Amino acid sequence: CEILSSLPLQMSLYFNVYFFPFWWLITVAILYVKYPALSDYYKFILVTIMILVSLTEIIRLYLGYVGNLLEKVPELAGFWLLTLLPQLPIILFLLFNEGLRIHSLERAFHIIFAAFLSFQALAAFFTLRRMVNTLAARFRLTEFQRLEEQRPVPGVGSAAAGSGS
Repeated sequence: CEILSSLPLQMSLYFNVYFFPFWWLITVAILYVKYPALSDYYKFILVTIMILVSLTEIIRLYLGYVGNLLEKVPELAGFWLLTLLPQLPIILFLLFNEGLRIHSLERAFHIIFAAFLSFQALAAFFTLRRMVNTLAARFRLTEFQRLEEQRPVPGVGSAAAGSGS
């Protein structure tokens, strides 16, 4: 029984759990300060992004913990997809869109969060690939053993039939 979960991924998830509330507080505080200076569509976009990131991050971290620690492929795949699709593009949007009037503290926190997401996407990909390959090999081995048990042994069946005639 080989352990398939990834220690670097788990460490990254652990630190991300503690970093995310600080990121959220800093982002909301700076959004509150710069909110009157933003245009209407940026106000709407930023509020929507904060709600989306908050909900997605909670689900993403839960799936990462369950998928990695319990070695469950569907949960880890969901974590990987939630990292790649909504989270990483949103953080890159917050980091590089100059129309948002990015504060230097905000930029620093976005860079750290983007680094967490990038590392977790890579680590989850390699962990997922290792899990899938190992589980597929176990499945093939189990099927091979099941077929070996069902196959008649040569000589046992023919000797019994020859002695009865």
